[in-house]
Amino acid sequence: MSIVAVFAAMSMNAQVYLGGSVAFEAWSSQKLAGDKSETVFKIMPEIGYNINDEWAIGTVIGYMSDKFNGVNGVSENAFVFNPYARYTFAKLGKVNFFVDGGVDFTTASKADWTELAVGLKPGLAVNLTNNVSFVSHIGFIGYDLYNPDGDENNISKFGLNLSGSDVTFGLYFSF
Repeated sequence: MSIVAVFAAMSMNAQVYLGGSVAFEAWSSQKLAGDKSETVFKIMPEIGYNINDEWAIGTVIGYMSDKFNGVNGVSENAFVFNPYARYTFAKLGKVNFFVDGGVDFTTASKADWTELAVGLKPGLAVNLTNNVSFVSHIGFIGYDLYNPDGDENNISKFGLNLSGSDVTFGLYFSF
């Protein structure tokens, strides 16, 4: 009975949220441009907990599939783990502006690569109802280390990225 009471109390305050995002991208080039193609699919489920009106903690545990056809055709599946802390710094009616600070870890065993990124992701949430929100992240600022095929091929970068590849959209349900 105590567990049911705790769950009921948490549900009344809409402290736990579930959601995430799904992405699909496909491109191809013609024969004179190398006759290549790539298909990427991502599913990024997310769970979090609102500590109070300003702070939340959560994590994304996801999957990515990347199929590249070209000179060296590669098909890869990757695991994504992204714990974060979220700070909501402005609330304008139904729109909340926030920043996620966290660690992104991605690993793929077949092509033997890992990626570790530490930084901030600004975003906004539009509260459609008391329990449903549309959430978007726009960009990344921080450090990113990419390690393909062994330790002597590391690629590291630091900076601000506001490209279209760093925009995500998702739907969140609060309980």
